[in-house]
Amino acid sequence: MFDRIKAFLDGRDAPDEGVNNDDALADAAAAVLVEAALLDGNVDDAERQIIVDILHDRFELAAEDADALITGIVEDPHHANRVYAATKTIRDSFSEEQRIEIMEMLWRVAYADGTLHDYEANLVRRTAGLLYVPDQESGRARKRALKRLGLEDSV
Repeated sequence: MFDRIKAFLDGRDAPDEGVNNDDALADAAAAVLVEAALLDGNVDDAERQIIVDILHDRFELAAEDADALITGIVEDPHHANRVYAATKTIRDSFSEEQRIEIMEMLWRVAYADGTLHDYEANLVRRTAGLLYVPDQESGRARKRALKRLGLEDSV
């Protein structure tokens, strides 16, 4: 697991042993989600927990592995450069419905602390474009995320 995380963070292909396409997709999703969380300066506990939950629920990563992946991305000085590569992996590997699901995940992370910061909103909008998710679908994903977080009436 840690070899795969290190390879991903170093920009190399992960070793073949025990790695599948789902691992690459989990890595890509984690990179985008962590970048959204970092835009307000740090990954707070609420954001980290939402990302761990998403990686566990959607990609079946153990909580410890998800937490280690998040930590590795946060500590990588070039993490922001990984977002574009990650969006390409997601765009090329996910169906439109799955890309919209990624957008909902991004909105959940962006609103995890109850506030949408300008930088977070900008990243989510840019990511929607990079994933070829139409504005209407991103807006619907945002509403679903707000409802899931119990914030639909406060925004």
